[in-house]
Amino acid sequence: MQDYTVDHIHLNSIAPFETAQWFADSFGAEVINPWTDDNGIAHVTVNLKGSNIFVKGPTNNPAAGSGASSTYGIEHLAFHTDDIERSVADLKAKGVKFELDVSPTLLPNIRHAFLRGPDNVLIELLERRQA
Repeated sequence: MQDYTVDHIHLNSIAPFETAQWFADSFGAEVINPWTDDNGIAHVTVNLKGSNIFVKGPTNNPAAGSGASSTYGIEHLAFHTDDIERSVADLKAKGVKFELDVSPTLLPNIRHAFLRGPDNVLIELLERRQA
């Protein structure tokens, strides 16, 4: 079977440039290539250590067959961290609010926490420990 890896996460946002900056301020991501297309739709790429989040602004009149959507957000983003307590403390110091503090998952040696980002996007912080 062919090997697959995650290439990017596509996020529809009400305020794409502000959303991109939030990821930069909160997680140290790099905001790259902000632009607005000929239809007035804003686009920006957020790079988090080689993983891309493509953020696109709202469209009122999507072109037929364009795949454009007026629905915002995704189910959740998951970011790996080696030290979940330190990550949570750092984010709380930046004013980020958590919906679930550090807790175990159903899988052994994995702990996580959940927070909300712009556009009500659910974000999971995940730590995998060696058995």
